[in-house]
Amino acid sequence: MQVRLVVPGIIYFILLLSFSGSQAQEALQWQPMAPGVWKAVSGSPDKVTPLGVAGNIPNSTALQKLGDISFPQSLGQSYAEQFEHKTFLRFPLQREEQLYGLGLNFKTVQQRGTIRELQVDHYGNGDNGRTHAPVPFYVSDKGYGILVNAARHIKVYAGIAVRKDSENPPEEMNRNTQRNWNPQPYSDNVEVIVPAEGAEIYLFAGNNTLEVVQRYNLFAGGGGVLPPKWGLGFTHRTPTLFSDREVMNEVEEFEKRGYPLSFIGLEPGWQTYSYPNNYVWDKDRFPQPDQFLQKLLDKNIRVNLWINPYISSKSPFYKEMLPYTGTHTVWAGPVPDLTLPPVQKLFRDLFIQQHISKGVSGYKIDETDGYDVWLWPNVAKFPSGIGADQMRQIYGLTIQKLTAAWFKERNQRTYGLSRASHAGASSLPYVIYNDYYNHRDFITALCNSSFIGVLWTPEARSSKTSEEWLRRMQSVCFSPMAMLNAWADGTKPWTFPDVANEVKEVMQLRMQLLPYLYNSFSQYAFEGKPPVRAMNLEPGFSFEATEQKGDLNSTENPYEMAVKKDIRDQYMLGDYLLVAPMFAGDTKRTVVLPRGDWYDFYTGEWVGNGSVLEITPGLSKIPLFVKEGGMIPMIPALLHTPKKGASLPLTIRYYGKTEHTSTLYDDDGESFDYEKGEFGIATLKVSKNKKGLLQGTVILPKNKPFSYNKFSWEFMTK
Repeated sequence: MQVRLVVPGIIYFILLLSFSGSQAQEALQWQPMAPGVWKAVSGSPDKVTPLGVAGNIPNSTALQKLGDISFPQSLGQSYAEQFEHKTFLRFPLQREEQLYGLGLNFKTVQQRGTIRELQVDHYGNGDNGRTHAPVPFYVSDKGYGILVNAARHIKVYAGIAVRKDSENPPEEMNRNTQRNWNPQPYSDNVEVIVPAEGAEIYLFAGNNTLEVVQRYNLFAGGGGVLPPKWGLGFTHRTPTLFSDREVMNEVEEFEKRGYPLSFIGLEPGWQTYSYPNNYVWDKDRFPQPDQFLQKLLDKNIRVNLWINPYISSKSPFYKEMLPYTGTHTVWAGPVPDLTLPPVQKLFRDLFIQQHISKGVSGYKIDETDGYDVWLWPNVAKFPSGIGADQMRQIYGLTIQKLTAAWFKERNQRTYGLSRASHAGASSLPYVIYNDYYNHRDFITALCNSSFIGVLWTPEARSSKTSEEWLRRMQSVCFSPMAMLNAWADGTKPWTFPDVANEVKEVMQLRMQLLPYLYNSFSQYAFEGKPPVRAMNLEPGFSFEATEQKGDLNSTENPYEMAVKKDIRDQYMLGDYLLVAPMFAGDTKRTVVLPRGDWYDFYTGEWVGNGSVLEITPGLSKIPLFVKEGGMIPMIPALLHTPKKGASLPLTIRYYGKTEHTSTLYDDDGESFDYEKGEFGIATLKVSKNKKGLLQGTVILPKNKPFSYNKFSWEFMTK
């Protein structure tokens, strides 16, 4: 566009590319990548991206099964431009459209009306984007999701920015006369700043929000992780400086008291030096690690080792590693450039020799997130040439990928813990944890993890009261990893005697539900369905409510606003179970039921249909509800997860009054042979006989692994 400027005696023509002087915004050109998946490229994207690091191959077969879907026409009005070495992106929003995702948040589920500066960091008690998994992916309730595939500190204005060229501008209002004046005017777009010369953007579409998330997991992650069965049992992390004898005493105490235990976590003291690390067994505390690990394996208990990537001068590969480290240290330990093949080989050789070949089953990867005062600054340089900010974004993702590959070389599944992750991590066998310790916020994080392809554990560590301890343990037993983390204070399941039996009961229930949990994770692996998911991903769920942020006040609340209420304290576990945790101090709570008939898990009693419940459940049990047609396969309560090749009786609880058919997945629970077709799927069928009574049948797979033999049915609904 040209502007004619007239000054006496002189005429100027000025070419305006845009108001800012930048290149004009261009509409993104979307290219189909898979059914329901499109990609757009703006400018010159970075070579290092989260999806590139994750290196997953999209699950084309599963994406095809989801079926094709038309391109969301509203996203045709998406734009990008490069300005001042940054890439600006803009995506449209409709009125009342809700957004979810944008990283592992702990306070809110709905993200419209928020600003997030997404970067890997320790969570600091505020949803500002600095978090353990700052995945730049948001999901709309209009049936699409947007992923910005960049390993940068990405800033997102999610329905905040109001443009003067908007086709749907907000109404100008007079605060003096209009009582409904809104300090946050309507915004019809999401605007994103990527501090790079370009960006890759992916668009995922679906018939509902769950299908959008499925396509994201199947394309970006190749599917979800299928943990070993032992990973879904109960894990206990022992105090930092425990010796092998003290660990064995702990294990024997679990057995004596009858509390389930499937894997033990050893904290930094298992090695001679930590902070930084030498990764070598301490000979005083663990003089014969091979024998120690074998004794535990003989009991069907695995061992997980705490590590971080920062290298002690006492480490066997210190001198060899030094040329491949960055300019800065963490806790005086050099920082290895994990993207370099020599570094990867040095770690692999040492870890296999010292840990994996001896019988170690997994890792807890600590300190790859933050804070800034601990990790390297953005002025650091790395031998690969990758920028310090990019390295921070991909570091946790990279070490997850490497360690998982070392186990897979041995046809051995692993399951561990990580402090940092990113896009494309769904198939990696790691669960995120942190040092924050707020029970309510932990459940919110559990909900939010389901939108972004990561897993989260609301671990239990300690409590001020027995009530709090029981409530935390109840939540733990209905999460992706049931973990007691006693590294600091040695808390045990029976530490509070007045609730010790109730704690044991919920731990045993976790073990009974292993077939259901494992089947839910198989859906994650093969269909992309998160095993734990927010209510907003459940078909038939709808809840709209607003609440005032507070009374108008000249100092504390000068801009009174109505805010949408989140449902952030209940979630789905698999297809059928709705979990509604209780929190210390609460004797009652509200439960929002999706449409359809729902039943009490413990009694089978009908409780509602698309309704809001006020319940007073008492202390002993966590509230659980099952939707119509729910089949809950259960095994006897075991102290340890079943061994490979075990054959167990199966009880199938059925909830509802209608006929229904479902499936139950199984394999050897340890290896990757399932990827070669070595798995079994049984058909579970409930039908009515000639008298109109429900009856159940099981159709077993032929010549395939299947761990269950005798079958009984419990029809819970009377």
